[in-house]
Amino acid sequence: MTEHVFSFLDYWWFYAAFTGLVVAFLALDLGLFHRKAHVIGFREASAWTAVAVALALLFCLGLYKYAAWKFGATAGKQLGVEFLTGYVVEWSLSLDNMFVFVLVFRYFRIPALLQHRILFFGILGALIFRGVFIVLGAALLQYSWVVILFGVFLIFTGIRMMFSAERLVQPEESLTVRGLRRLLPVATESEGPGFFSRLNGKLYATPILLALAFIEATDVLFALDSVPAIFAITREPLIVYTSNVFAILGLRAMYFLLAGALTSFHLLRYGLALILIFVGLKMSWLNAAWQGHFPTTISLGVIAGILAASIALSLAFPTSRPPKSTLISRLAR
Repeated sequence: MTEHVFSFLDYWWFYAAFTGLVVAFLALDLGLFHRKAHVIGFREASAWTAVAVALALLFCLGLYKYAAWKFGATAGKQLGVEFLTGYVVEWSLSLDNMFVFVLVFRYFRIPALLQHRILFFGILGALIFRGVFIVLGAALLQYSWVVILFGVFLIFTGIRMMFSAERLVQPEESLTVRGLRRLLPVATESEGPGFFSRLNGKLYATPILLALAFIEATDVLFALDSVPAIFAITREPLIVYTSNVFAILGLRAMYFLLAGALTSFHLLRYGLALILIFVGLKMSWLNAAWQGHFPTTISLGVIAGILAASIALSLAFPTSRPPKSTLISRLAR
């Protein structure tokens, strides 16, 4: 496991350039490709998903080439595998976010025409929150007892996800939605893409704003799991940051690609639970047992294997009862 090979003081320019490119990509996406609201079809979603995955793999290759040139072939391979493993972890955990999207859009009766706009701003907010969590995580994980504590937290979260009862999403019970309703009256329907509307001179919040607020609040809770999980793979903040960004950027297109098939993955939550338990064990015990570094290639194989098996078993043994995401129940408690 590498640690602070790319120090911020030496590579601040890369963080700035990478963040600038991401912002430019998002601006181009909203201002050009999706300037006019439209329903995202399967073909368009497939193309954007392929672009997101290709960009992540291209970055991984570039990282490997640069690190091999700068630090040697062994370090280059290690950093490349760490990025790929972190990307797979973040991508797999983000699948649970999509269950939230489906249920929230249904609950607030958001038409398909407007879902892209909500997800755009939702992902923009997620990038900001993840950046904050990564900075805090990098500072806290300098202490060994915090590493063990985070590992135990992930194990506990995975066990709870596996054995806790499933609950329906109830946005109206969340503090975020209730707080917005106290601040502003809420319109009953979303007649356009705006977050606010005026009726008889009075300002109203639209259901679009409520849906976005709930999604943002949910992502904060998801980050409590996903950010410590990737720190179990690598302590290099640059890899943590970039792998998170690439996973989140591909999340929106992947939602439109898989939204209709998500209910088929009824065993996915058990796979995600096992992944959290594994990375928790890696953080709290396995790394120390392997002289400070559990092999990243084995971690990648275990995580990819669990994810593939849970999806394959879901398709092989379908159920007539639609699944509900366990993690969603946190906001309803």
